[in-house]
Amino acid sequence: MKAFLPTGDPAEPVVLADVAEPTPRPDEALVKVEAFSVNRGETFKLEKPLPGDRPGKDIAGLVVQPAADGSGPSGITRVVGHPMSGGWAEYVAVPTGALAELPDRVSTLQGAALPLAGLTALRLLRAAGPVVGRRILLTGASGGVGHYVTELAAAAGAQVTAVTRDAERGARLAELGAADIVHDVADARGPYDLVLESTGGQALAAALARLARRGTLIWFGQAGRRPATLDFFDFFDGPESAVLRHFHYLDADTRLDDDLAALVRLTAEGRLHPEIGRVTDWAGTAATLTDLRDRRIRGKAVLTLT
Repeated sequence: MKAFLPTGDPAEPVVLADVAEPTPRPDEALVKVEAFSVNRGETFKLEKPLPGDRPGKDIAGLVVQPAADGSGPSGITRVVGHPMSGGWAEYVAVPTGALAELPDRVSTLQGAALPLAGLTALRLLRAAGPVVGRRILLTGASGGVGHYVTELAAAAGAQVTAVTRDAERGARLAELGAADIVHDVADARGPYDLVLESTGGQALAAALARLARRGTLIWFGQAGRRPATLDFFDFFDGPESAVLRHFHYLDADTRLDDDLAALVRLTAEGRLHPEIGRVTDWAGTAATLTDLRDRRIRGKAVLTLT
């Protein structure tokens, strides 16, 4: 089968190669990939790939071989899946606990745009607790996670301030329910009951300064790729006794398949709107990865295997 393999070369981060078709474990289904989406974190990993790395966590397609242990979808079923690797290929073995069926009302392209960003947003808001009536500051809101967090939190009754440097993206976030759009954390008025921070560097300290007393800051990423520095005494200037929480989307008490099914249901009901910034094929992969790395794509980049 065909699959993309990392090269470590920034000019050509992946190459299309012939590899062996995967052999599923008993609890895995073999999925014929019809589309996959790319996450910015995956483009970071392509810079220094480890031996044996195979990119690809967000896929949608058809189950062509059900799991031998009888779990998961049976027969030829449209699914969305979240394997930990190997999804940028014609076929991928996916644990049945990381698959959800796609109804006719959700397209393959929409399905491929859901997993990592949607799971992160869903579980992030669960970690935050009830958000009805709460003021939320969301940094790094331009990406897929920011999109889904804004839409879900606003629908749940939160007052969301989204931070994005992109005016067009800001307008879209406002359409999704953001109460306020700012282009720099320093412009956010505060105080906020909850801060969802994903950029790191100086933005973390600036966001913390806008947190209310006994508020919560959940740190779920470092997209700026710069470490943050905090001063203990800064907490006394406003966010006294605040909680600073680290977040990883895979550290959850709920199952991946259940949460994927929830995202699919919300999409089918028109309550969640996956945003696709570009659709391309095998040949357009290199340019798409470069544009995604350089932030020239708004919304999810989805590749169809044609």
